[in-house]
Amino acid sequence: MANPTFDLADAQGLERPRRFTLPAWLVLICLVTFTVLISAGAAIYKNAPPIPATVVSPQQEMILTQENIQHGQETYLARGGQHIGSIWGHGSYLAPDWTADVLHRWGLATAGVLYNGDATFDQADWEALSDSERALLQVEVRNQFKPNRYDSETDTLTLTAAQTAGLQEVFADYHTLLTNGSAVHSIPRDWFTDDTQIRDVTAFFSWTAWTAAANRPHAPFSYTANWPHDDLIGNQAPGQFLVWSIVSVIVLIAAIALFLFIYLTQEDAEEIQSVAERPALRLATPSQKVTTLFFGVAMALFGVQLLMGMVTAHYAVEGEGFYGVPLQQYLPYAASRTWHLQLAVFWIATCWLAAGLYFGPRFGKHEPKFQAIGNGVLLAALTVVVVGSLVGAWAGVQGYLGDKSFWFGHQGYEYVELGRLWQLLLIGGMVFWLWLMFRALQPALKAEGSKTGLNHFFLYSAITIPLFYASGLMYTNHTPLSIAEYWRWWVVHLWVEGFFEVFATVAIAYLCSELGFLKRSSALRATYLTTILYLGSGVIGTLHHLYFAGTPVFITAMGAVASALEVVPLTLIGFEVVKSLKLSQEAQGFYRMPLKFFIATCVWNLIGAGVFGFLINPPIVLYYSQGINTTPIHAHSALYGVYGSLAIALMLFALREITPDRFWDEKNFNFAFWWINGGLVLMMVTGLIPNGFYQLMQSINHGTWYARSAEVIASPWMQGTVWLRIPGDLVFTVGAMMLIYCVGQAVWGIFQQPTQAQPTESNVIPSSTNS
Repeated sequence: MANPTFDLADAQGLERPRRFTLPAWLVLICLVTFTVLISAGAAIYKNAPPIPATVVSPQQEMILTQENIQHGQETYLARGGQHIGSIWGHGSYLAPDWTADVLHRWGLATAGVLYNGDATFDQADWEALSDSERALLQVEVRNQFKPNRYDSETDTLTLTAAQTAGLQEVFADYHTLLTNGSAVHSIPRDWFTDDTQIRDVTAFFSWTAWTAAANRPHAPFSYTANWPHDDLIGNQAPGQFLVWSIVSVIVLIAAIALFLFIYLTQEDAEEIQSVAERPALRLATPSQKVTTLFFGVAMALFGVQLLMGMVTAHYAVEGEGFYGVPLQQYLPYAASRTWHLQLAVFWIATCWLAAGLYFGPRFGKHEPKFQAIGNGVLLAALTVVVVGSLVGAWAGVQGYLGDKSFWFGHQGYEYVELGRLWQLLLIGGMVFWLWLMFRALQPALKAEGSKTGLNHFFLYSAITIPLFYASGLMYTNHTPLSIAEYWRWWVVHLWVEGFFEVFATVAIAYLCSELGFLKRSSALRATYLTTILYLGSGVIGTLHHLYFAGTPVFITAMGAVASALEVVPLTLIGFEVVKSLKLSQEAQGFYRMPLKFFIATCVWNLIGAGVFGFLINPPIVLYYSQGINTTPIHAHSALYGVYGSLAIALMLFALREITPDRFWDEKNFNFAFWWINGGLVLMMVTGLIPNGFYQLMQSINHGTWYARSAEVIASPWMQGTVWLRIPGDLVFTVGAMMLIYCVGQAVWGIFQQPTQAQPTESNVIPSSTNS
């Protein structure tokens, strides 16, 4: 893909007339997009829903205090938080969304008080009314909930008499629920036993329900933009959600059309050189040999993650056990789901970090003194963090850590579950990893000359890894929910989906240039273009996670439009690689497996991150699908399909270069590839997609509360589609076990070989001696 302002001279750092080059465009894009994102954050701070100092009845009787609400938030998060149900749609999908459930219960109880003075009024009583009675009563209920009776001058929220009586009924219901648990929703018995904790947790849930119902000042919708959908309360989608959804679709179509037009009509400025018919195998340096142990650990974590996935999925059909074993007592749903998600992040990140440690000496042609020892120390430290955080999370969910859970146990937020101590240690480990990489790259950085070349770009992308993970330190367990969610998505979206992807793309582009699939200038140009596309859309696109998190509604407009562009980026480098592979079929054979996983990354990026990501991106769609099982369709196909495949591709690029042929099982690697990807497709087609879309229809027709109710969760369709997942899960697992075996065999083979002191091009093993 030619660019008239950036060519080989740019890549080599030669003198040329000053022009606005791709590096300059990248800096400008980052400045603009982060200015927008930080400005949006300031608006979120300013407009976050208030937490009243007191909540009172019309007679000024104290109902709740700010201390109750904040303590309830801290208690809820300490016991697993977003892995037991969800708040504002963020969290797990088996237990109720507490915001939607409390709001609907509160609405029904208030309706009963208004109708006949009986707050025990339930859904069956509501449906027994005539149409005219329901219509009149619905208007009265809306008039109770929609007016905002919070007084900012006195910091007091005054409820109506009917709301006060209704809320008392909710507290009574929740005392029973949080004490006795629910087998259908996999809520353990005695989740909370202390009456004060139960009251405060319910107070927190009730505050989120109030923010979801009461209109934001000077707006015709609530603090959460009328989410969740509930006709009883008067929560229906704002009209502008439909407008911005249409705009986002138009932007997506236009962006794809423009991208394809530019890409397909450009001619390569230079010929791409063919590579050797069959590259010689390398001898690993001492540090690279230690690095292969990271890959072994990553595969072990992958295996445990699969096991936790099976346990977690099974809780949807047997909420108190695993095929008759009372597992809930020892490994409750919140713990197994926490481990399932955390292990996914851990094994994928371990592969990426290990790839950096491997490619550092390879790209820098330099093995620093004591580098192997440093790698070993880092592996040991990361192992301590992983084991400590998993044990701590389990102890937090079980209630063993009390108010110390935030520091040593469970923070309560998805994907950033690990206690703050383990989080700080992990950041320290990443900084140490960065230093190890920098040592190995130093000669190449000095020799490169240009500060915008591939070696420097590789270093810059590595710096962002600890930097953006550290954004998770910007909130605590008592930070207001809107602000905490803003910073949490910096970690989940910007760290994982943004800068880790940039790092991996730079590494693969660099490697492909060295292998001859791409010329260095083409690789550098493609990397800059891809990164500009990533960050130009992805940084502001972070906001599409925050439509209903108590944020101003302009967040919806920016998030919808920017994130529509996120479908495009990763395909660019994939097109370049696919186009180049035909020049050397023999080389393609040698690197067949890592390239297959990289191409799978591109395919799943289009399907998982693109199609299924866009499925829940338009505001009007997400209004009905927030917090239900359409999100796991995107999560499974993107988290494994894109980031998992990318991690495996990086791992296999490194292993293939230094694994003796007799220990490289091409046939079984290929078996693993097809079974993993085939299993993922089968899992989605037979289980996740029909499950999610059925629940979506219930949300549209009846409301979010109903889509997450026991009637739907335990329905034959939902239960049946969980069972139908099993064949796909098993196929995926067989493929994964084969991958783990093949990687273990390769690592074993590498340790049977001698090492080389420095990663020089000439010190390689002739291929004939390794067959």
